[in-house]
Amino acid sequence: RDGKIAKPRQLHNTHWGLVCPAETPEGQACGLVKNLSLMCNVSVGSDVTPITDFMAQRNMELLEEYDPVRYPHATKIFINGVWVGVHHDPTQLVQVVRSLRRDGTLTPELSLVRDVRDREFKIFTDAGRVQRPLFVVEDNPNSPNKGNLVFSGEHIKKLKNDAKTDTSGMDEEDRESAIWGWNGLLREGVVEYLDAEEEETAMIVMTPDDLEDHHRAMTTG
Repeated sequence: RDGKIAKPRQLHNTHWGLVCPAETPEGQACGLVKNLSLMCNVSVGSDVTPITDFMAQRNMELLEEYDPVRYPHATKIFINGVWVGVHHDPTQLVQVVRSLRRDGTLTPELSLVRDVRDREFKIFTDAGRVQRPLFVVEDNPNSPNKGNLVFSGEHIKKLKNDAKTDTSGMDEEDRESAIWGWNGLLREGVVEYLDAEEEETAMIVMTPDDLEDHHRAMTTG
């Protein structure tokens, strides 16, 4: 703490959006004590067996059965860094897994990273990953809402109704079922958590104006 080297006190580029650049003590500890950004969370980890079984049901070829001569261009599937198999239609597989995460079937802590160039699809369920919430933009080409936020006026109404709900005298379980709230946004795929590695493969707009410009460019071709 007595050193005057600035580098350890600065935020690393991978901390962008995950660690607050302003919330740090004054004095000797400035920059050395860092705080998470508001609404970020740290993954607690989950069992890999369900996701491995799901992949096998979705035509993933297990590693011990894989013949690289027959399928030299198959996409490798990694779960928590372990190569478990290969798949021949990664685009469809990623879409299915992402939709299951967004509708609450799979844990929102799941991280999905597809590397097209290296033909890899990496899934992380381990603990200790810092994640931040982002609004989801509709990317289904067949949806009339394509290019717009999934978040709509209906969701705003539900959040406003929560403010009118009297939860006094309820225990925690009843309160969670009575209030739509943040968990409702996660269940309906309005918001999803991304970690630093998945952010590298996502297109993120910073402001509503940027989203409007992007949507205009998509609709005009």
